[in-house]
Amino acid sequence: MLGCAPAVRLCQKLNRLKTLDDDMMATSLKRCLSTLDLTLLGVGGMVGSGLYVLTGTVAKDMVGPAVIISFLFAGIASLLAAFCYAEFGARIPKTGSAYMFTYVSVGEVWAFLIGWNVILENMIGGAAVARAWSGYLDSIFNHAIQNFTETHIMQWNIPFLAHYPDLLAAGILVVASFFISFGVQVSSYLNHIFSTISMGVIIFILVFGFVLAEPANWSQKEGGFAPFGLSGILAGSATCFYAFVGFDVIASSSEEAKNPQKAVPIATAISLGLAATAYILVSTVLTLMVPWHTLDPNSALADAFFRRGYSWAGVVVAVGSICAMNTVLLCNLFSLPRIVYAMAEDGLFFSIFARVNPVTKVPVNAILVFGVLMATMALIFDLEALVQFLSIGTLLAYTFVAASVIVLRFQPDKSTSKSTASTSPNPNACWEPYLGRLLGDCEPGEVVAFSVLTLIVSSVSLCVVLEFGTQQLHLPMWSFTMLLVIFSLAFVISLALIWIHEPQSDSKTFQVPLVPLSPGASILINVFLMMKLSYLTWIRFTVWIAIGKKVPHGGRQSETSSFDLDRTVHNQKEACEFPEWYNAW
Repeated sequence: MLGCAPAVRLCQKLNRLKTLDDDMMATSLKRCLSTLDLTLLGVGGMVGSGLYVLTGTVAKDMVGPAVIISFLFAGIASLLAAFCYAEFGARIPKTGSAYMFTYVSVGEVWAFLIGWNVILENMIGGAAVARAWSGYLDSIFNHAIQNFTETHIMQWNIPFLAHYPDLLAAGILVVASFFISFGVQVSSYLNHIFSTISMGVIIFILVFGFVLAEPANWSQKEGGFAPFGLSGILAGSATCFYAFVGFDVIASSSEEAKNPQKAVPIATAISLGLAATAYILVSTVLTLMVPWHTLDPNSALADAFFRRGYSWAGVVVAVGSICAMNTVLLCNLFSLPRIVYAMAEDGLFFSIFARVNPVTKVPVNAILVFGVLMATMALIFDLEALVQFLSIGTLLAYTFVAASVIVLRFQPDKSTSKSTASTSPNPNACWEPYLGRLLGDCEPGEVVAFSVLTLIVSSVSLCVVLEFGTQQLHLPMWSFTMLLVIFSLAFVISLALIWIHEPQSDSKTFQVPLVPLSPGASILINVFLMMKLSYLTWIRFTVWIAIGKKVPHGGRQSETSSFDLDRTVHNQKEACEFPEWYNAW
């Protein structure tokens, strides 16, 4: 079809799929995490500084009391992505999360792209949380730490850097890295402690907050429930979406779970449900305690109790916020080294990071080195500069994982020949004659792969038109409408072409419901949110990818000295078998 044979041969040289061991439970790491451990890791990754800061910021500046609807929409959107991660985590219980899932489904080049960006995303995220942790603690002591540092140590006025070195933020990251290097059980134990305290404080906030609630704060006198209308609610949902990005720590931990086939999906569902419930209820309490337009965006919850005359309650909230930020730090420091370890083990990163300590059964080199790098970023960059570069790596990973779910779900059984497949008891078999006439000699798997590619391209095109069509691109209304119709039809037709094929049905592990609709919707949402990011974020993304092209590696799967996205030859000692469905890529 379309004379694609030369392109297929070139693609096979450029890219390859990862072949997994027959024993999926075999690992150099230690399988010791229970469902409870994974659930608390997920909760700790999501319920952090966002609960104490983001709720007030979104309510005051974007949504008003309708922030609870924004969190509801964001939770549903996050659930689509979480389903995809849960299926892969149960089906492929290996560390590496989105990197590993992409490597298994769409190949090495895209896997490196995802892994390389997730590494930076976790480094920036950990440094940003450490900065927020330091700033919050400093504000409790009336900025005594900042004043002392600027007066007695140093300060500087350099663009894109903080005004002073944040020794406290860097120090907490170094200390946390040290504890995490002692093993996964120590990390889990610390997360249990901080998560328990944080959840106890949340319960306190809800009980005491509802006692102090005044329904008049939602009245028209104060601006009403949704003062910014539907547009404000949707804009708030885009921001609230980032409160739930921490659930991927569960998939990153699947290689250290005792029973990942059951534990990963259950932990993902429970942790996301708990996090969404916490955000919705706390937002409700916050906007009922004080008028939404008077909220302090930097410390809304603590300030709300102070203003109601309960300063001691504000101290309790401050303690809870510190513990919640500690759990997010632990989750960042837990996930990042394991992604680096997975990439190094596959030969796509420095081989030194593939070493596992024989006693603690964790990649100590990766933990300590990247913990120090994260601490260095927290030391010299301010919070605003760090936050500006967040999100694109996470959203890109979500997009590829959703696409990978579709590709793997519709991978044809190689043991079934083309002739027998057309006569098998398949609910979609009636479409086979029409597919043959319409698409020629292409294999069904090839059509699915092309459809997934079209799905992504049409999503990007549709979101670009929606976001930039009337303002930056200055499209006339007829052109704007026509492009929306064309790209929407391409999106729907791609879904339809995928749907008429027979999917794999494996009841042994969790599977995403309503495929390809659920992952297709997830792709569309993720792409739309990427279009909302600033141009600085896209510049960072481009520079980081350019750096990644030349990262040296020396793993077990390759004899080349550097990983270059332009290379055309891999280690010839390992045969790479490409299934028919993959040729379309």
